[in-house]
Amino acid sequence: MLIQILRFLLDTVLGFFIFVLLARFYLQLLRAPFRNPLGQFVSALTNWLVLPARRFIPGMFGLDLASFLLAWLIEALLLYLLYALRAGGAGGTSGLMVGIFFSLALLELARFSLYLLIGVILIQAVISWINPYAPLAPLFNALTGPFLRPFQRLIPPIGNIDLSPLFALVVAQLLLIPLEYLTRSVSLLL
Repeated sequence: MLIQILRFLLDTVLGFFIFVLLARFYLQLLRAPFRNPLGQFVSALTNWLVLPARRFIPGMFGLDLASFLLAWLIEALLLYLLYALRAGGAGGTSGLMVGIFFSLALLELARFSLYLLIGVILIQAVISWINPYAPLAPLFNALTGPFLRPFQRLIPPIGNIDLSPLFALVVAQLLLIPLEYLTRSVSLLL
């Protein structure tokens, strides 16, 4: 029972922090405005780790590599800790195992990114229906715009209703299926 509690706490705390680091990465990648409560929350929560890391991990081509690499390292650490709890101790870890942890962490980040996209699309769709002029609307429009535009070009609005979020959600769900299968396959190597 104690191991289950510890696993839950590790997964919750580190998982939340990984999501926030990924959100910061995508906010900067998609040039979303940070001058809103959500952007300030993400910055305040991650500045203590990202700003010092930027001294050693420079950005490249507009990518905030420090945020992404920190999310990747924390995900790999989380996977290792969960594995160590399941196996009953840390024990020795071979180079192959470290490679598997980092590969699995990268797959998990891709999966988390799709879940973030799904959540952001759902929130943006609700905001566009309820209050398209809400203070957070520009943030969610900036985050979903690059993913919805290809569908908006192909699918015209029907009765002034934009169906592009629905199609983007379907594509994201379709991408999750092989990604989760691949993640399970790699995790079997542990």
